[in-house]
Amino acid sequence: MPESFERRDFRAVLAEWRRVLKPGGILRLAVPDFAACAKLYHERCLADGLIGLICGGQRDTMDYHKMIFDEPFLKHELLGLGFKNIRCWDWQTTEHAQVDDYSQCYLPHLDKEAGTLMSLNLEGTR
Repeated sequence: MPESFERRDFRAVLAEWRRVLKPGGILRLAVPDFAACAKLYHERCLADGLIGLICGGQRDTMDYHKMIFDEPFLKHELLGLGFKNIRCWDWQTTEHAQVDDYSQCYLPHLDKEAGTLMSLNLEGTR
């Protein structure tokens, strides 16, 4: 089966990020975790909040997702492009922990104590 345009585009973006990173530089990604979405949907039939994670907010022509990610897939892609030391990272232990960005996406929204982290946070080095 031929590779989809979306996957080719995704790889091209990752390859460019790797190209511009200095040797030893870290690429840190935070993307919607499809495995976490599927699990919540299956366990709770929870659709609220999941549609935007999976499809994007669709508020304008740029606010949509072309890809879905889980940890094995994203690790495979990063390794295939030459990234090393692929691992999950914890937003609480980063220098930018005070910035409320997507890496801290929980359902229910903002429930960082009892909620479920919906972001797949992976990093790799060049």
